[in-house]
Amino acid sequence: MSSDPTRHFEDPPPAQERFLSLFLRSEREIFRYVAALVPNVADAEDIVQQTALVLWEKFEAYDLHQPFTPWACRFALNKTRQWLERRQRWHALLEGGLAEELAQRREELRPEFDLRLRNLEGCLRKLPMEQRSLVEGYYYRRDGIENLATNSGRTVAATYKMLQRVRLALQACIENASKPERVTL
Repeated sequence: MSSDPTRHFEDPPPAQERFLSLFLRSEREIFRYVAALVPNVADAEDIVQQTALVLWEKFEAYDLHQPFTPWACRFALNKTRQWLERRQRWHALLEGGLAEELAQRREELRPEFDLRLRNLEGCLRKLPMEQRSLVEGYYYRRDGIENLATNSGRTVAATYKMLQRVRLALQACIENASKPERVTL
């Protein structure tokens, strides 16, 4: 790690930087491609995220002399096909009464969900302002990661890493807050 006290994260490896650069430049086009195939924007966003993971896993096989976007869109098409197949199976399950069973189970779990949500709100208040601002920007305002990185003075990769660490800290905080307090005599 760098001895510079203002740096908190190591620079990403060249392959990761190259991937992020190519993906971020193509992400909107990939999204438009997927959105043309599925009816819901949220579903399209999920498919693009799943596609990004596969692209990263397969990035070693990518030929840098070929355009990235068409290569990425082939993976997006496969992910979209998988989503459509799951959706058809899902509809078949819903017609078989699964929706009612899920609704009943959700009601049974509502007190636990409500408690975890309250714990999340408490844990968010405990975060340092910089971390809370990052979470609010990413999840509530839906700011792009590039914008958040620029505003914080970090690289995109470092911003993703910080967000990952904050999520893990929030998860641990929520789990600790959900544990019943032990009474010692």
